[in-house]
Amino acid sequence: MSKRKTRKKPKPPKKKLTAAQRAARKRRKEEFETVFIRGKQVRVRRPPTIDGMDVEEFIRRNADPIWLTQHGEYEILHERAEWEGGGD
Repeated sequence: MSKRKTRKKPKPPKKKLTAAQRAARKRRKEEFETVFIRGKQVRVRRPPTIDGMDVEEFIRRNADPIWLTQHGEYEILHERAEWEGGGD
């Protein structure tokens, strides 16, 4: 019994995405990230960011004392006072 070699059919070329499909894919990639949960790959929403840093860090770096007081962020004010005062 001899084995016969079968010829494989060539694969057809991949279809290109339309402009709308590419835009939808880009929007999904920006909105979701892929993580592993219990050994399975799952898409979850990305945490909100401003200029590439999370919202808390952005507020910590850029908010002025009046805004921090109005929004009750006294911990950040206290940290800034210690940092500027040299820890006295």
